[in-house]
Amino acid sequence: MALSKFIQGEKHVRHYWIVGAVLGFFLLCLWLLFPSSEVVSKEASLSVEEESPIYTNHDTTKRNAHFDDKEYQDTGSNFETEQRKENLSPGPPKYNDTLAHEDLEHEREDEQGVEETESRSSEPFVEEDKFENNENDYMNKNGTVNEDSSPTAAAESELNIENQEKPNSWSTQIIESREEISLSTQEGNDELEVAPSLSNTQMEALKEDNKSVPVYKWEKCGWDSAMDYIPCLDNKEAIKRLPSRRRFQHRERHCPAADRFPMCLVPLPKGYKVPIRWPRSRSEIWLDNVPHIKLVSYKKDQNWVKLIGDKLIFPGGGTQFKDGALEYVKSIESYVPSISWGKHTRVVLDIGCGVASFGGFLFDKDVITMSFAPKDEHEAQIQLALERGIPAISAVMGTQRLPFPSNAFDLVHCARCRIHWFGDDGKWLLEVDRILRPGGYFVWSATPVYRMHKEDVDFWEAMVALTESMCWNLTAKTMQLSSGPGMAVYQKPTANVCYEKRYTNVPPMCNEEENPDAAWYTPLGSCLHWVPTNSEVHRADWPPLWPDRIDAIPLWLNSSDKSIFGKPAANEFQTDAEHWRRILSKSYLTGLGIDWAGIRNVMDMNAGYGGFAAALLGVPVWVMNVVPVDGPDTLPVIFDRGLIGIYHDWCESFSTYPRTYDLLHADHVFKHLFSRCKPVLTLLEMDRILRPQGWVIMRETSNVIDQLLPVVDSLHWKVQVDYEDAGEHLLVLQKTFWRPDFTDLESK
Repeated sequence: MALSKFIQGEKHVRHYWIVGAVLGFFLLCLWLLFPSSEVVSKEASLSVEEESPIYTNHDTTKRNAHFDDKEYQDTGSNFETEQRKENLSPGPPKYNDTLAHEDLEHEREDEQGVEETESRSSEPFVEEDKFENNENDYMNKNGTVNEDSSPTAAAESELNIENQEKPNSWSTQIIESREEISLSTQEGNDELEVAPSLSNTQMEALKEDNKSVPVYKWEKCGWDSAMDYIPCLDNKEAIKRLPSRRRFQHRERHCPAADRFPMCLVPLPKGYKVPIRWPRSRSEIWLDNVPHIKLVSYKKDQNWVKLIGDKLIFPGGGTQFKDGALEYVKSIESYVPSISWGKHTRVVLDIGCGVASFGGFLFDKDVITMSFAPKDEHEAQIQLALERGIPAISAVMGTQRLPFPSNAFDLVHCARCRIHWFGDDGKWLLEVDRILRPGGYFVWSATPVYRMHKEDVDFWEAMVALTESMCWNLTAKTMQLSSGPGMAVYQKPTANVCYEKRYTNVPPMCNEEENPDAAWYTPLGSCLHWVPTNSEVHRADWPPLWPDRIDAIPLWLNSSDKSIFGKPAANEFQTDAEHWRRILSKSYLTGLGIDWAGIRNVMDMNAGYGGFAAALLGVPVWVMNVVPVDGPDTLPVIFDRGLIGIYHDWCESFSTYPRTYDLLHADHVFKHLFSRCKPVLTLLEMDRILRPQGWVIMRETSNVIDQLLPVVDSLHWKVQVDYEDAGEHLLVLQKTFWRPDFTDLESK
């Protein structure tokens, strides 16, 4: 009986539950059909934001006046695998609004609470592909920027993150190098050239001087060869004063003092044309753009370059690979399969590169190569390389370290680079050891490897003695390749066991106080650096295989206390990557009016963690990541990601020819320069290295921009986008063909 009553009671309860559910569903439908006015207004506002390219994405300055650097909180978010594959795939990256949608959801949580936010997150979301949209729909009919639809505004708000920098714990190249130079001075290095510096009094005076904005009226540089002028490599007065040239000191950097810097604009070669686009440019360039033909006859039997009509043609040959660089690249991997181009080996240095065909064809293997050669009798070889769209700088192995951190490159290559490696106590090969990653390879293709002439045999025997004392392993040696002469392949040790067991300490092991990362005007060392074993020291382990390496947080960064923005470096790394991917997809690639099909050579003048370059990975460009010597020394992170970069001081000229870059990204480059030098010199340098019709994307505080604009106007750069918000400024500038006394007839 009791059981029967219980069952009857359960039935009544069930009936009440059904009636309640139906009534609740009816009320929910009424609420959806007739929402409150407050909800309607908020939904309408969000709808407008999602349709507008300005404030949809991440313009937190407009949407949230109390922005508190949430971007650098540890959210623990990771990129989705599909998103990473999409960005690494060939062709233009697709427009992805997911991150912006997530930003909007976070805003809703703040304003309306979690419950209301979750109800709205179920709304359908449509993804657009706006990469192909180059119609400049953000411009008004009168040609001005429409601030209600410009995607640059969304990107501009991200600068709030960068301006909230806290005292960072990263060292700088200036500090590291001065300490190392001080050690060298104590050791009595009388050939040392010390990096220039200013006293505190001079810095304060310079700040005051920079507050005034003079009017500049430019003239063309009028001397012979001015069109190829590189200020720090063509300083004839400084070169004449050198006590010796025995160690190629005359090919090193000797920058003119600020008061002796030529305040003129380099002229254009007669008949200069807009460069041929990549990938055609790898095989042919306009002769008028680089009017130098000495190599055509000098290297005619080696397939470097040929002159056909009004073009210079590059068959892909070289001194050691007359039948083509691509076959040579394949043969290296066939002899040493563990090199594994484009997976294990991603970042390469080519010493004495010629016209950089080796690096040019390594692009086919998904390898990025930093090529360098001196500005010498091999006329304009670096200029030819850059005109072809291949990364290169003018540099020499002389008396100073190369401008790279230690343990940076996966492989170093030298094909007939004419360096006596064992000379001067082996300093040049010790420099290769410094910048070569533990476990990395040194590929040497030269006559001592395969010729039996006495001088070649003697050279080889000296090389054997030196490499064995450095604990390098001769992995492969061949007298003849299918693609040309033979080569030797060495591998740097991955541990210190061999160093500890050496019978003699020659070359000596470096002391603990000697910094292997100091590389700005730092003299070559004569000691061997230990393999890093501390987990907090960069590159103690080989990075993940490419392309996973681009997004992988370096292991040493996880345990590092370094920071730029006051957060753990590993968190900053991840947030920086997300930050630049949003800006590239929302603004740079779609909304600035830049024809990216005409962009090949890109420079990030203040690269940070390399997020800007990483975000461009799906676009057929390469990026020179510059880490300023007075800023956080993050260049090791950039190399760990599988990107290339270099140290540089923007108070000096860059080691490249004029007209060699299509786009310069200047993200807060100038804010630290006002106390060190005149920013007009940096703008003048940017004009020198930028190609006509090239672009500058400049992000600075508004007060800095106000001081730069008169100089920009005097250079006749076109202001294509000018956006200001909350003290932050975004300028998109385009260099013209204008030169002083330049006529329309010349431009034709």
